[in-house]
Amino acid sequence: MSNKPVYILAIESSCDDTSAAVICNDRILSNTVANQEIHAEYGGVVPELASRAHQQNIVPVVQQAIQKANIDKKDLNAIAFTRGPGLMGSLLVGTSFAKSLAQSLNIPLLDINHMQGHVLAHFIEEENSKKPPFPFICLTISGGHTQIVKVENYFEMKVLGETIDDAVGEAYDKSAKILDLPYPGGPLIDKYAQTGNPKAYKFTKPRVGAMDFSFSGLKTAFLYFIQKEEKTNPNFIKENLHDICASLQHTIVTILMDKLKNAVKETGIKHIAIAGGVSANSEVRKRIQEAENKYGWTTYIPKFEYTTDNAGMIAIAGYYKYLDNNFSQVAITANARLKVNDTN
Repeated sequence: MSNKPVYILAIESSCDDTSAAVICNDRILSNTVANQEIHAEYGGVVPELASRAHQQNIVPVVQQAIQKANIDKKDLNAIAFTRGPGLMGSLLVGTSFAKSLAQSLNIPLLDINHMQGHVLAHFIEEENSKKPPFPFICLTISGGHTQIVKVENYFEMKVLGETIDDAVGEAYDKSAKILDLPYPGGPLIDKYAQTGNPKAYKFTKPRVGAMDFSFSGLKTAFLYFIQKEEKTNPNFIKENLHDICASLQHTIVTILMDKLKNAVKETGIKHIAIAGGVSANSEVRKRIQEAENKYGWTTYIPKFEYTTDNAGMIAIAGYYKYLDNNFSQVAITANARLKVNDTN
């Protein structure tokens, strides 16, 4: 490879956020995100509304990313985009736009696995950032995914365990709904948990495989617990919200940590990274950092802006694909059910 800088524009449109980023080699020059407020009134993401909003947002978001990066689109060496997994309608908007732009500029196309993007966010060059060495373990936790992944190299990843039902972010949001908190409720549970007693209430942990997760049973048990308490005290949630949130969060994070401990025991790998939207959770971050002293792990925590869905993580994955000359055919299509270890 020559020493010339490589500029890549990345587009992320897997769910309800439209994002575009420009990377120069492994440094992010811009990372713009347009959030879709419309879903809050429905208590969750509405796929049809999401794809429509992407169509409205994608042109201004891409323009803003290029302007903020202070480059001209003629400087771009390639276009990276999220191929999947995600909502099909949303993915199609990003895929179609990326293909059209790459063809109009006559530059290569790079299709990116969204899940691999979350993991590779750790390799974005930042001041004082430490990058995990291969192989490492990555706990990927978000509204749609909960997985423990063994990362062999940039694009070779093996799922050691995953959720058999709900993702952890989904469990947070559905529990928040039970508490009558607005969507998205996960960050609110985290906020109220800060001043609550994590041992106030005890919730059972599901019994599944050593590195697998299950959150639907916990969610159901939580619903029954709230209903039972409200029968005797209609103001139960209002009077005990902070303790309820702290106890629920403590249970969820303990489940995550227990599974990680099992993964370390199984593999002998003590380099542990976290990724995905729920890795922004304060309790997850605290417990992961504590594990350094407690279990002798070396832990890697991404910057907040690279945890939720964003094009910065797609850009860094695109950069490594570009170095590998691993370009996409124009005929490539979006794949809503792409797995983290899918290479095609």
